[in-house]
Amino acid sequence: DPQAWGDACGALEGRGGRGAVWHIRAPFGEAVLRHYRRGGLPGRFVQDRYLFTGDEATRGFREFRLLVRLRELGLPVPQPLAAGFVRSGLFYRADLLTARIPEARTLAERGRESVPEATWRDLGELLARFHCHGVFHADLNAHNVMIGDAGALWLIDFDRGELRQPARNWQQANLDRLHRSLEKLRIAGRDSGWPVLCEAYGAAMRITP
Repeated sequence: DPQAWGDACGALEGRGGRGAVWHIRAPFGEAVLRHYRRGGLPGRFVQDRYLFTGDEATRGFREFRLLVRLRELGLPVPQPLAAGFVRSGLFYRADLLTARIPEARTLAERGRESVPEATWRDLGELLARFHCHGVFHADLNAHNVMIGDAGALWLIDFDRGELRQPARNWQQANLDRLHRSLEKLRIAGRDSGWPVLCEAYGAAMRITP
């Protein structure tokens, strides 16, 4: 419950997506609290309730365990700290707490400035790493790519993500989703970053086992 943190909790504005997100300043360090919300047409009627089919099937538990596995693979994702849900009859509401990535902003936020060509190249190579491990990101967009001040990159928000058998169709769908996001925000066109990203991605996919 964000209110339980009092003054140590503040809403994170401008991060995109449909979830409610808060910055927590806790004794164990800075963290991000995300409350799961529905999007699209269902979200107009049922904002944050999901059908309960078992503890392990809840959104928070599934994302928590996926993040643990991705970190074991050495992929740059947030450290999961806690996941929980509250059940009410046939439905539940869920939340996830992750460690905050220090000194980082989203690609959507950085896109208001000029994004260096090296960042686009690094992002292409990073996406290839995820895809070669079979990592499917259900909502790959500019709000879910984090860039540190030193240029380090992370992917965040793996709700509904999963590990799959690598295949060109879903990998390309991931890239297309990111491209649509960049076009909507008018980011990649200004820097001509998309061709650089695609070239680096393709090269990395050819050499990565």
